[in-house]
Amino acid sequence: MDSQGLRQLLDGGETFTVEFKSDQGDDRINDTEVVEAVACLANGDGGFLLIGVGDNGTPHGAQPRHGRQSHAIRIQALIASRTEPSVEVVVELVEVDEVEVIVIVVTPADSVVGTQSGRYLRRTIDVHGRPQCLPMRPHEVVSRAGSVGAQDFSKVVVPGLVLDDLSEVEFARMRELARTGDDTLVMLSGEEMLKALGFMTADGRVCVGGLLLFGTEGLIAQHLPAYEAGFQELDGLEVRTSEMAAFPLLRAMSEFSDRVIARNPEEEIEVELQRIALPTFAGITVRELIANALIHRDYTANGPTLVEVAADALTISNPGGLPAGVTTATLLTAPPHPRNPALADAFKRAGPVDRTSRGINRVFESQLTLGRPVPDYSRSTPSSVVVRVHSGSLDKELARFVAEARRRGETLSLEDLLILYEIRADSSITVEGAAELGHVGHPEARTVLNRLTDREIVEPQGSGRGRRYVFTPALSRRFGQPPRQGTTGFTSSAEHRQRVLHFVQQNGSISRSDAAELLETTPDRASLLLRAMRDNGLLEMVGERRGTRYVLPAHSDRSAQ
Repeated sequence: MDSQGLRQLLDGGETFTVEFKSDQGDDRINDTEVVEAVACLANGDGGFLLIGVGDNGTPHGAQPRHGRQSHAIRIQALIASRTEPSVEVVVELVEVDEVEVIVIVVTPADSVVGTQSGRYLRRTIDVHGRPQCLPMRPHEVVSRAGSVGAQDFSKVVVPGLVLDDLSEVEFARMRELARTGDDTLVMLSGEEMLKALGFMTADGRVCVGGLLLFGTEGLIAQHLPAYEAGFQELDGLEVRTSEMAAFPLLRAMSEFSDRVIARNPEEEIEVELQRIALPTFAGITVRELIANALIHRDYTANGPTLVEVAADALTISNPGGLPAGVTTATLLTAPPHPRNPALADAFKRAGPVDRTSRGINRVFESQLTLGRPVPDYSRSTPSSVVVRVHSGSLDKELARFVAEARRRGETLSLEDLLILYEIRADSSITVEGAAELGHVGHPEARTVLNRLTDREIVEPQGSGRGRRYVFTPALSRRFGQPPRQGTTGFTSSAEHRQRVLHFVQQNGSISRSDAAELLETTPDRASLLLRAMRDNGLLEMVGERRGTRYVLPAHSDRSAQ
């Protein structure tokens, strides 16, 4: 890090991932405090510990820690030797405003980190929005271990719980569901099923996952008092229906899903004389989001998994933030990382959730296919996940377009649908916007846009960094959107041939890149046009590979046909 990068951190103030430590007079920071601050950041999202900086971001400078100077390698060794498991950090001595600041870069740990003296700390934000480090309580240690995959809480043994305590009704429910999932479970006894799912030890002790799936309400409430699940129907601020209990999970998922679907109004469109229903919430959306809340909640944290239906939205919330490494911005691209892996596997084998661990992607795709808004996770916090699926803004014409494409056997990927929905809302999109929308790199976003261009769904407008993609004129008319000024597009192949021929007459030849710039399209599409003109005798190809150019045929004065 250079002084400019450090200045940016100082100007941003203390945050969840940036901690300032003064190192003057009575505020001199000792080794124990350094180690504890590192452990705290490592148990969060990682970040930067800046030693020699006041609370207001003013750099006063760090005192020498090793005689007359500080040695970065010795600070790294100190931290590694006094954290368990050892935390490997990067330490840099950076000069800013003529003083030296010690910059310690901390990566998020993939396990729960403590100090050698047994201190466990967590990073949090207080009620005033200020970051702080607090001691971790026992259940928070377990919660952190689950969120980073260091421990599967659903496989923790429940003391005193045995097979006979569990409900045969819930075992029967699993067998019935598994007929459309893993049918090897259908013929298993209760004991065999627990062992197959990994929720019974070799000596017959039952784990938390077995309790949650097959326990009674009373039994679950007795052993896991932090857990509740509930359903509410709201009419404005009035609660019309409310039920809250320690429901076994498969029952909660089935009953809550049925209640939402019973309150799920739909409209219709007609496609080639066939009526297609457009429910407010896709069935996949309802099942996957409720199942996700039950599978991924933090069962060590107090609070209900709550399903709320109102006129404007379906809202599902549960305690416990997103698993480590997953953010609201990476939901569609992050590798699957369940908080309770064995519980997630049990739900997959039961059949009602996506077996590829890409259920959220299917939810987004299903909503867009219906012309409906995608889920909104913006209300989520580090300690809770809140997802809202709004009930308004039905786009019948987009739903009809997608339905017609699928009836023709044409595939529209989730990435395609996200871009179409965005252009419907904003009239155009850039490569940068497509990359941000899909949380992918620019090359991948450009590939998706080029694919849509080749299918004559969108077309480029402008060039260079100002290039935007819009619907083709035909689709713009269909969707009731006026064409954007300056759109050239591929509206007339005869016009394009004429423009290419005029260019060659003026310049002697044309390359693929020349044609792409001239017609404001992709190089691949320009190449297709040039080859077609060659095959029709309008041009001749000379050169090879990158040196390929197209010229007029000898003694030819043809114009475009």
